[in-house]
Amino acid sequence: MEETSRIPGYFKNKGILITGATGFLGKILVEKILRVQPDVKRIYLPVRAPDAESAKKRVETEVIGKELFGLLRETHGKGFRSFIEEKVVPLAGDIIHENLGVEGPQLSQMTRELNVIVNGAATTNFYERYDVALDVNVLGVKHICQLAKQCPNLEVVLHVSTAYVVGEKQGVILERAFKQGETLRETEAELDIDAELRLARDYQRQVAGDDAEQKNERKAMKELGLARAREFGWPNTYVFTKAFGEMMLARELGAVGGVPGVIVRPSIITSIQKEPLPGWVEGTRTIDAILIGYAKQSLSCFLADLQLTMDVIPGDMVVNAMMAATVAHASSSAPADQQKKTTPPPTVYHATSSLRNPAPYAVLYRTGLRYFSDHPRVGKDGRPVRTRKVHFFGTVAGFTAYMVLRYRLPLELLRLLSLLCCGLLFSRLYADLDRKYRFVMRLVDLYGPFALFRGHLRRRQRGEAQDGHARRRPGGVQLRPQDRRLGRLLLQDPHPRVMKYVLN
Repeated sequence: MEETSRIPGYFKNKGILITGATGFLGKILVEKILRVQPDVKRIYLPVRAPDAESAKKRVETEVIGKELFGLLRETHGKGFRSFIEEKVVPLAGDIIHENLGVEGPQLSQMTRELNVIVNGAATTNFYERYDVALDVNVLGVKHICQLAKQCPNLEVVLHVSTAYVVGEKQGVILERAFKQGETLRETEAELDIDAELRLARDYQRQVAGDDAEQKNERKAMKELGLARAREFGWPNTYVFTKAFGEMMLARELGAVGGVPGVIVRPSIITSIQKEPLPGWVEGTRTIDAILIGYAKQSLSCFLADLQLTMDVIPGDMVVNAMMAATVAHASSSAPADQQKKTTPPPTVYHATSSLRNPAPYAVLYRTGLRYFSDHPRVGKDGRPVRTRKVHFFGTVAGFTAYMVLRYRLPLELLRLLSLLCCGLLFSRLYADLDRKYRFVMRLVDLYGPFALFRGHLRRRQRGEAQDGHARRRPGGVQLRPQDRRLGRLLLQDPHPRVMKYVLN
């Protein structure tokens, strides 16, 4: 019983800062802490807003007001609003600014009270502007660490990354922190965080133009990010800057003195599996998006090797892993020999399922086909929509060839017809279809390495050593996907739930 209650018990009377609270994982984490430990001291939530009142409204609308908080709302009844006002502190802040943009007495109170910092803020756009991605995913981490230095009672900093910072590696991939300047491919160029920040600033000044040229500037900055990522072995700007962020965390926390850092790397995050609201998902996320596209019959082909492992993890399991890692590494709960004034490299945890409980993409397809055949959608005319099969391609080359034959060649024929008609008849249709075709091919270029990812992300067993120190995964939350029979529960049960929260 003592071990089971250890995780919720740790958060009693703790001050916690959570960035990225308006995101999918952030909401789940806020709700989970408030539900399992109502005696938490305070949870600070910085959100982008012009002032305090706007920040409060945004938290109420985009976080607390969501259906996800229904169980908590039911538990507290009429006292729910006063409970939230006592425990949750919305802040007008942004990690791209020093001290997150928080000033004066509010900053002083926050730094005094903070015991835990969770950095979940990020831009997840694979094709983001390089300067924007660096500001949020790299400089944002630096600002978090600088804030940590001002917190006398801080016990741990947890940073949410992504499992795909490993790039296109194959085979078993261990939980290992990056070394400073490490790259994923051999290159004569040196990978230097500060140099990349200067490069982005200088290049932005070169390509900056007036309002009419902003579109060209945005494209130039996006292409710069993609070029730099691929120069060093990463497939896109997102995972490249997230890897940079991990390096920044290790570098900056080294100057804090004794505050441990933890990095959690989730794989593909799916809808909530168990609590508080099974199947809840916000927007269309990864695997759920595939189900939606399939149900709406808008997905005729897809880039995926059906025999490859689909590494997915429910959002609530990721949050459980984050909470467990926080407790395991917090300086107040660590063994005496781990409470040192020097800061070791951050400990990395994979929140993944591929190695212990592999489930291939074929399972998703078969269960999806069966579910939608048994429960067809009803069209606008009241008739059932017939479920069509999807063409899958296990290589980028095969997918590209199909797209050229199926779409590119007809498009070129349409262009020739438009020219023969003096450009008046089909020009607008051609432009629209050509834009959509190019968009799909850009997605394949960006997402291909993930759809065809051949790595297996290893998770340590409980108590297994890393860097010479025993690391514990304390009880109290669901951590192991194999215990939940992930292959069945993820790929069969969520279909009706996903349809409820997203499709309708």
